[in-house]
Amino acid sequence: MSIKVAIIGGGASGMMAAINCAYTGARVVLLERNDRVGKKLLATGNGRCNYTNENMRMDFLHGEDHQFIEKVMEKFGRDQTLDFFEKLGITPANEGDGKIFPLSFQSSSMLDVLRYEMERMGVEVLTDSYVVEITRRKNFIIRLKTGEAIEAHRVILTTGGKAMPVSGSDGNGYSLVKPLGHVTNRITPALVQLKLKGDKFKQINGVRFVGRVSLHIDGKPVKEDFGDVLFTDYGISGPPVLQISREAIRAQEAGRDTRVKVSIISEKSKEVVFSYLRERFENMPERTLEFGLIGFINKRLILPIIKELNLDKSKAVGSLENREISAMADLLTGWEFQVAGNKGWGQAQTTAGGILTRDVDPDTMESRLLKGLFFAGEVLDVDGDCGGYNLQWAWSSGYLAGLSAGTLPVS
Repeated sequence: MSIKVAIIGGGASGMMAAINCAYTGARVVLLERNDRVGKKLLATGNGRCNYTNENMRMDFLHGEDHQFIEKVMEKFGRDQTLDFFEKLGITPANEGDGKIFPLSFQSSSMLDVLRYEMERMGVEVLTDSYVVEITRRKNFIIRLKTGEAIEAHRVILTTGGKAMPVSGSDGNGYSLVKPLGHVTNRITPALVQLKLKGDKFKQINGVRFVGRVSLHIDGKPVKEDFGDVLFTDYGISGPPVLQISREAIRAQEAGRDTRVKVSIISEKSKEVVFSYLRERFENMPERTLEFGLIGFINKRLILPIIKELNLDKSKAVGSLENREISAMADLLTGWEFQVAGNKGWGQAQTTAGGILTRDVDPDTMESRLLKGLFFAGEVLDVDGDCGGYNLQWAWSSGYLAGLSAGTLPVS
């Protein structure tokens, strides 16, 4: 008897599950709420699709149960992912920082080969199919918003989280399985820009530089990252900011003292910067402070920094005291801001938190609470840093869920 497996959600993990389930000989139907599958996949990696990473370490993935993540990744990791997609036609390209893209550097290439393979394997794809209820009698009954009902022996839930709602992610998956006994833990945006307290951001909006951003919670350093940083009218953005945002948001929402330190001059220590500034000012003693920093830092940062230090912009740099130069060096290597919030689900790239993994078997991705129900992807309490880690989780969990749903005996 062939098994009819219904997969709810046509994102990365859903398509991966559909293909691998079809490989087992099962009859597969994929239900997607949008008018096409893979909408979020097209946006990944700025349209280039960073689909995995050469440096696939477990500390780049997060969730309450790290052993769960490790068990899943052991069964289908980076190497298996590269092999899988090469067989579909994707030639990998490593830019040197570990991030792996298709050599075409087009997300559409990834979607094209996944859609082709689903069609080749006979996966039935039903778009504009928004699921409103899952019930279980002898089999699963999946009710759509249109009123239609679909019956299946197995269900794989791959609805994603709440990040990027324009792609169709609205958290619907959490409510679908709540009546079936599955609950979620705390859900917050992750990989998102941060809002900062202060009145200077409209003045420095658009200033971009390569620097270091470090997160401090209750006065203790927690996490830092290096790369392109962008000041905005609300606060700060850029890859290093996204990397620390998960911990920053959770701490800030919990009422903890949450601050970021931005190193505009990141390649030199405070002591080196102090010595350099003192020598620089000695060589141009008559220049005003406003003019004396031109050529050293972005011109648009000069007045806000002078104001932050409570200095007179017209003061001659030769008259600055050592303590004033030291304060300037301190700010340039660690300008401190208090986190006020984040840009929310619309800008977030992924969801932190989700369906509790303690209720899911990591060997099969099957529910421990209801046989025949499987999970994959962002809907679970697993999220990753920037760099292809979230997509790798989608491929790993989707592969395992699809394989298991197609091969485990029907109870």
